Amino acid sequence: MSLPFEQLELRRFIEQVPSMPTALHVVNPFTGEVDRRYAYHGPEDTLERVTQLKMRQREWALLSVAERVERVAKALDYFEQHADVIAQDISCQMGRPVHQARGEIQGLLERGRYMCTIAEATLAAESLPTKQGFDRSIHHAPYGLIYVISAWNYPLLITVNSIVPALIAGNTVLLKHARQTTEIGHHFARAFASVFTAPVLENVVITHELSEALIRNGCVDHVVFTGSVAAGQRILAQCADSVMAPHLELGGKDGVYVDGSVNVSEAAENVVEGACYNAGQSCCGIERAYVHESVYKAFIVEAERRLSAYRLGDPQHPDTTMGPLAIASNAETMVKQVEAACAAGARCVSGGRVLTIENGTFFQPTLLVDVPREALVLKEENFGPILAVVPVSGVDEAIAEINASELGLTSVIYTTDLAQAESFFQRVQTGTVFMNRCDYLDPALPWTGFKKSGCGSALSRFGFYSVTQRKAKHFRLCQV
Repeated sequence: MSLPFEQLELRRFIEQVPSMPTALHVVNPFTGEVDRRYAYHGPEDTLERVTQLKMRQREWALLSVAERVERVAKALDYFEQHADVIAQDISCQMGRPVHQARGEIQGLLERGRYMCTIAEATLAAESLPTKQGFDRSIHHAPYGLIYVISAWNYPLLITVNSIVPALIAGNTVLLKHARQTTEIGHHFARAFASVFTAPVLENVVITHELSEALIRNGCVDHVVFTGSVAAGQRILAQCADSVMAPHLELGGKDGVYVDGSVNVSEAAENVVEGACYNAGQSCCGIERAYVHESVYKAFIVEAERRLSAYRLGDPQHPDTTMGPLAIASNAETMVKQVEAACAAGARCVSGGRVLTIENGTFFQPTLLVDVPREALVLKEENFGPILAVVPVSGVDEAIAEINASELGLTSVIYTTDLAQAESFFQRVQTGTVFMNRCDYLDPALPWTGFKKSGCGSALSRFGFYSVTQRKAKHFRLCQV
């Protein structure tokens, strides 16, 4: 059992966090210049914030759900009021074209406001059938202080998925945003500071070592993490010391089946966008396409035409449709996968190379065809604009290939046959199954992963259940 936070000795805690750097420099991935400098929060400062958040949580949880919804909704208005500045910060810190970054703000508002509309009904106590002499009900109790470790690839959407339900449910939030998009963490802090005199959300800039110490020592009551499988496994091990079950949203190796009944041009357009949007830096981006042999050649022609239309360059320019990689070193994984696939017999129809534009590292939108089934590009996540295409004889073969992955975030079927889509849905092992669309989160549906893609759910009513714990009321009303 973890040591209660109140008994934690500060000196012993500080000793767990060696060699603290003084500042974090966030570099613009296109210009190569330092975009912002941030002072790191040290152990003492961080623990003080934790202490304050725990104290505020007790008062915050006493408010009604309706009161909490009203205040959270007001805080969300900040993002609409500061949309241009926030879009610029996203573009400068992770490289997405600024006109596309504006769309993420609309997505944040859609998700956050939807969660506000369902909160009261979802968090209401659930009464059980009447049992004479007893009062029985199920309640959704806040954990307390929730530690949200967010990601850089969709810095607004990923963060809003967890903090809105967490706060509405009566928790307070300690937010650690990815180092690449540190400024977005500060925007969330400003949004809630604009509504609360004593904020219920604090953003911290801390090292991995300090983050690990917070979790291992039971300083937080629940963890929500978005990132790679390897990082998620480390978080899981850290939570074990405090007997916490974290909410993990991890990687994807999402596959699509295109059958012979579809409009090939429209299917190719959708699949290519699903593979290349955000420079392919999406956990639910399409990386594998299994195409029915009857339309295989036509699909390749259409996909190549659309891949070649992308314009790589300055994310500030309105004509740019693909910006630089947020993390330049990720290009090494992409090169490795493409070269290994071609060495095994695949053909690179377009792209496949790293480009340098100004000081930005880009990876060309890439189409690999005739890819051998054992190729790494069909097995390991690359987080880049690579579409690997394989011909299949039918839906059974496609399902077998999609299910062969250790990851199970989303899958897609393009078809006009609804019965076939229903069968695909029943048999494929992914948290979301799309028909005739991809790479979109509907806030009314749970966002969850099968297998190593994670555990827990965001969005929908299940997003509230991931940030609360069940509390049973079992009153015997008769005299004893």
